[in-house]
Amino acid sequence: MALDRTGILYRRLRIVRNFVMRTLKRRSKVQPSAFVHVSSHIAKDLVAEEYVFVGKNCEIGPQVRLGRYTMLASAVSIIGQDHVHSDPNVPIQFSGRPAQSETVIGRDVWIGRNAIIMRGLIIGDGAIVGAGSVVTRNVPAREVWAGVPARKLRDRFMDPADEAAHRAMVAGPILEPRFAQPQT
Repeated sequence: MALDRTGILYRRLRIVRNFVMRTLKRRSKVQPSAFVHVSSHIAKDLVAEEYVFVGKNCEIGPQVRLGRYTMLASAVSIIGQDHVHSDPNVPIQFSGRPAQSETVIGRDVWIGRNAIIMRGLIIGDGAIVGAGSVVTRNVPAREVWAGVPARKLRDRFMDPADEAAHRAMVAGPILEPRFAQPQT
């Protein structure tokens, strides 16, 4: 028997599970409503707002902030920016690390399976990054990007009224969840 994903029991069980995971993994900056799959490798300083979803086998390094409603599919990596490689007289492995910068992924962002996001970037609210993409520069809000390296394919919303409605939604109060039912 499947649990009804629209019911209050499902929401409460999800919050309890997430609380236990936050406590065990010492992730105090992850909201109780956020879901981080147990198989993912996540830095302890991850900041995840309400209803963030991090799928299986993700790799998220330090100084990452995920906005509310953001979804990371399985095997997404937020990596890089961690070796100095500009001195020709020093091997890379001995050259140290540069100062790290924060990676900010906005609200209501969807990042597809196996995407790689280079650290220190900003992905704007409502953006979509296609599966298998390698993101090497900032992604503006409400744009769809894909490829290696990732580039803009199109705007997410064609109608200015839809874009305005999306802006208001991500800036507004937290929405009551309505999780999708599994397909039968």
